[in-house]
Amino acid sequence: MDLLTKIRTIPTEPGVYLYKNAEGEVIYVGKAKNLRSRVSSYFHEGRWEDAKTGTLVREAVDVDYIVVANNKEALALENNLIKQRKPRFNILLRDDKTYPYVKLTLGERWPRVYVTRRLRKDGSEYYGPYFPANLAYRIVDLIHRNFLIPSCKVDLTRFHPRPCLQYYIKRCLGPCVKDLTTADAYQEAVHDVKLFLEGRPTDLACSLRERMEQAAILQAYERAARYRDLISTVEQLQERQRIAAAEGEDADVFGYHYENGMLAVNLFHMRGGKIVDRREFFWEDLPEFAASDTDTQAFHPGEFFSALLKQLYIGQPYVPRNLYVPVDFEDREELEDLLSEQGADKSVRPTRVHILVPERGDKRSLIDLAGTNAKQSYDQRFRVLKPNARKIQEELQEALGLPELPKRIECFDISHIQGAETVASMVVWEEGKMKKSDYRKFIIRTVEGVDDFASMREVVTRRYKRLHAEKKSMPSLVLIDGGLGQLHAAAVALESLEIINQPLAAIAKREEILYVYGQEKDPIALDHHSPVLHLIQQIRDEAHRFAVTFHRKRRQMRDRSTELLEIPGVGASTTRRLLEHFGSVQAVKHADAAALSAVVTRAQAEAIQTHFRK
Repeated sequence: MDLLTKIRTIPTEPGVYLYKNAEGEVIYVGKAKNLRSRVSSYFHEGRWEDAKTGTLVREAVDVDYIVVANNKEALALENNLIKQRKPRFNILLRDDKTYPYVKLTLGERWPRVYVTRRLRKDGSEYYGPYFPANLAYRIVDLIHRNFLIPSCKVDLTRFHPRPCLQYYIKRCLGPCVKDLTTADAYQEAVHDVKLFLEGRPTDLACSLRERMEQAAILQAYERAARYRDLISTVEQLQERQRIAAAEGEDADVFGYHYENGMLAVNLFHMRGGKIVDRREFFWEDLPEFAASDTDTQAFHPGEFFSALLKQLYIGQPYVPRNLYVPVDFEDREELEDLLSEQGADKSVRPTRVHILVPERGDKRSLIDLAGTNAKQSYDQRFRVLKPNARKIQEELQEALGLPELPKRIECFDISHIQGAETVASMVVWEEGKMKKSDYRKFIIRTVEGVDDFASMREVVTRRYKRLHAEKKSMPSLVLIDGGLGQLHAAAVALESLEIINQPLAAIAKREEILYVYGQEKDPIALDHHSPVLHLIQQIRDEAHRFAVTFHRKRRQMRDRSTELLEIPGVGASTTRRLLEHFGSVQAVKHADAAALSAVVTRAQAEAIQTHFRK
């Protein structure tokens, strides 16, 4: 059955359609209230003037469809299929920056809290997103200080001989060591954290007050005092939230700038009536519209914002009450209904989401402001303006989820040829530039043959064991040149030194993908224009250069000394003296007896000359 004949058999119900090319690859996903009408409209002669439609129809050889109950189901299914299939004629969300969530790992025996940027169906509870991004880290730090629930990566499926520093400074209940806490006490703390993160401070304060009074009755005054301090903290936070809620609304504001086939979008997050953060999106390879120079319809703002909002908000735990966009689009009302219904049972969500297109007034001024910033973002990205060092540091902190602004990065690399003369290098980036005075070289001593993982364990252990002995602070980030194997080897080395919560990442050579320890299942693929990726590549390449240079020098020394060691009567110490004096085997070879006798005995000098004569 040819394509046009198949289209005539498509039902007139709502659903999703998928165009495929000759290789069976899905090249476009769309949704429709009437599938047959929408799909057949692509073949109307007038639509071929649209460059995108013309190119799509020329490539499409087949169409599949999925019938659903209503248009809102079609919206959700379309969004899921676009994310799964990534068709090249659809607008795909590419984002260098994601906002963090607080993750409570309820699926573990001893739940912990983490800051994460990926939502997964793993039995954990996720709260957020938080912006500015450091708010998530401040919340987790508050949980450590007040509820004593940790964020460590220690294996809690077994007990350890002694706790880490976090227990001694009273930021952890110590579930890693037997009898430091009980399951009931720990679950009580987890329950309090859950109430706190769910935004139920009144329930939490009441529960704490009951426990405080009970502890006082039992004359457990130290425990009662801790409950009292917790109540004070919760009530202070509740008062701040009331003030913020009274000041204004929660809204997201969009603006864009399109030029020369490239697009920049800015998203302003307003919370409590104030702009608290800004998010940037870039597209340099929008769907292949094959537009001619005279085609003015290569970019359709309405179609673009329809796709962007679906990918940003469908399936998210929180959507602000108002979304302000610069242009209207076809399925705006259906998307409003879907976003309002999703998760409506949660009391923290607004009851109704509004997608608004203001024409005038303060709201339009906000959209214009976002558009102006989008123009500046466009210039920064596509006109190759060099970003300042502070901005790169902030973007690096955002991309890797670092708890603080990175001031010092130490990067390691291993170099050898088939396991011979294995060496390692450590280079240092500090406050915007490479700090060569802190570079270090390592000769691998405990590893035989080819074993990059064991070599990495050795060098990381040696480096930070010495740093700890000298009572110096750890770097903002430990960067490993390599993949997951090298990353885990470095993590094992740090754990053996009882160094936990140290930011650790690796960059894979070929794919240029970043793996952050603790989030290995969600590697970070930065845009190849990203200044953050350029910085990490620069540090990685410098570590590689330094390691290879040291390895080459060691190999040359080995090769140079080998021939002299073959001479009868010439040992290692004599070889070293000769090379230090003459500089090379070639110079030794051409030296006369008198010159040689100044360094070695006459018998050795004669043996050397006899060897080279042969």
